[in-house]
Amino acid sequence: MRQSRRQPLPNRQSARSPRQTVAVPTRLPSRPAPPQNAAPIRLTPWPPRQAPAIIGIGSSTGGPQALFEVFKALAPGLHVPVVITQHMPPTFTAILADHLARQTNLPCKEAADREVLRPGHIYVAPGDHHLLVEKKGHDAVARVVQTPPENFCRPAVDPMFCSLAKAFGERVLCIVLTGMGQDGTLGARDIIAHGGALVAQDEATSVVWGMPGSVAKAGLCNAVLPLQDIGPTLHGLLTGGAS
Repeated sequence: MRQSRRQPLPNRQSARSPRQTVAVPTRLPSRPAPPQNAAPIRLTPWPPRQAPAIIGIGSSTGGPQALFEVFKALAPGLHVPVVITQHMPPTFTAILADHLARQTNLPCKEAADREVLRPGHIYVAPGDHHLLVEKKGHDAVARVVQTPPENFCRPAVDPMFCSLAKAFGERVLCIVLTGMGQDGTLGARDIIAHGGALVAQDEATSVVWGMPGSVAKAGLCNAVLPLQDIGPTLHGLLTGGAS
């Protein structure tokens, strides 16, 4: 259901293509030093240089504003599907999709069950449903299901990430943005185990460094970056250049 053009966003709860090479960024933006006495973040080496076939993004508290910032740099030239799980109740996920479409000038909608995910399109998990991704031939296909909540959330990031790892393996690029809790950590393990890549937002620019902090502290990130550097880095990976 479309709402008014400027309705504020709530901030609650909180195709296998031909293989091609892509240059992994050689100069990743530096992240702020961890707080004194904090254990250093152990990064996972970047996987072999392959162009991503699909992007998955998980977010919660502070997520809508973070998503807008990421897509400022990611939108130009986007040629793969993007799937998003943002912790939100029904109706509000439709509002988020509408706002993203306006901000990015890209097609963006709530995902529908069994629809083919098209390159350059953005799909948001509907409230009270998990968004999974399957592979059918060369296509990515959405599955929208109401299996039990995970990490007290539905939609949840873990089931989406796990499905992406299973379907696309090393051709997956995932991002964990600001949010409360640990949702996304289990799925991040699958992403890394299957040879995919994962980037997390850093503590200094996160509203809550729960979800990204959990994957970072677990050593499941190829990079931990300030919010303003995530979009340019992803754009560089997609277009074959360094950020």
